Amino acid sequence: MGWATGHIERLRRGETVSFRPRGGSMTGRIESGQLCTVAPIVDCTTLGVDDIVLCRVKSAEYLHLIKAIDGQRFQIGNNRGYVNGWIGPNSIFGRCVKIEP
Repeated sequence: MGWATGHIERLRRGETVSFRPRGGSMTGRIESGQLCTVAPIVDCTTLGVDDIVLCRVKSAEYLHLIKAIDGQRFQIGNNRGYVNGWIGPNSIFGRCVKIEP
């Protein structure tokens, strides 16, 4: 269980969630403590490069960018150049739809 487990469960039930992530990995797109609203994913084919998604990579939970797409695989990384890895659509739980102070 990680920091986003509760949010992921709500997204799986079809709920939209809002939370304030902490950290600097998304600086420039999301500043630490900004309010982020994440909506459930209905269809992964609507996801694109540069979308911010709530996902799980190797048991760690992230609100990070889709850096590349290869068929049904998505490369996840932060806004500072780091790549977390490749995941399938079942590891993406929601898309960030709003960022507020």
